[in-house]
Amino acid sequence: MEHTAQQVAEWMIKELQEVGTLHQEQAVAHIKAQYGEHFIYVNENGNESIDKEVKKAFKKLHGGRAAWERDGFFWAWT
Repeated sequence: MEHTAQQVAEWMIKELQEVGTLHQEQAVAHIKAQYGEHFIYVNENGNESIDKEVKKAFKKLHGGRAAWERDGFFWAWT
């Protein structure tokens, strides 16, 4: 079955709810293994990042209740 960006975003929310934070490195590894490499790309800094469609769906789901911590490369509830 082909996964959607929405399903990946829903997993990210679930993980954030259960753990309280979501580290990009762990999220990237999980998404690649469980949902496929097409949800990951290499950004301009040479780091693996989560697909923009996934991040857009994730942002809609958390509705501003989660924030990206740039220094630590993770999301956390605000």
